[in-house]
Amino acid sequence: MKLVRVLAASALLASGLTLTAQQASPPELKIDSTNRTLTVSAEGQATADPDVAILHIGFATQPSDAKSAYAEGARTSNAIVAALRQAGIPATSIHSESQYLEPEYDKPHKFRLAQQWTVKTTPARAAEILDAAVSAGSTSSGAIDWTVEDEHALEQKALEVATARLRETAALLAKGMGVRLGEPIYVSNQLSAPGYPRPMVGGIFSMARSAEPAQPLAIEPHTVSREASVYAVFAIE
Repeated sequence: MKLVRVLAASALLASGLTLTAQQASPPELKIDSTNRTLTVSAEGQATADPDVAILHIGFATQPSDAKSAYAEGARTSNAIVAALRQAGIPATSIHSESQYLEPEYDKPHKFRLAQQWTVKTTPARAAEILDAAVSAGSTSSGAIDWTVEDEHALEQKALEVATARLRETAALLAKGMGVRLGEPIYVSNQLSAPGYPRPMVGGIFSMARSAEPAQPLAIEPHTVSREASVYAVFAIE
């Protein structure tokens, strides 16, 4: 899970209050008649339709001697990248994740070459680009990360929602207890993106290449979301 820590409210800095990124646990507060504080936490979420699809494209050769596995891997590797470029994907949107030649431990003197890329495209073209890669020899592909170009704006929106909810809760608690809410003396926050499973699809693709050409998969993007949590300690009067 990706974590983004943000200092909240520059206006608070001007007032000389202590701000910090969220700690593993809230600060220990001295609870007695001289320490009149109110502690509040809140969460918020912001969602948006994705405008970026990150495809995970890869392949693995059949076990053979090291030289043959490498030669077959090189042919497949170049064929896949050529197919992606022919489909209109610029070189700057294709990035190698991993590539390795490794022994097959249950088959002595046998090796396989595997390679993986990430390919950036639009959600509307995700199925088309995946199909092009599979047709060119990709056999371990299918995971897609859906995201947005401006992740910062989505994170800020989630933080705004959480902050507004925290202030509303603090005001409601203070009113219910018959006290006046003072200035915040401690604020922390945390932003995160929820994780989604990324199943990898393998043997289906290798079988499909020997059958009649099929239509691209029906792929539907899911909503992108960011979540924020805010923790604050207010003085009360």
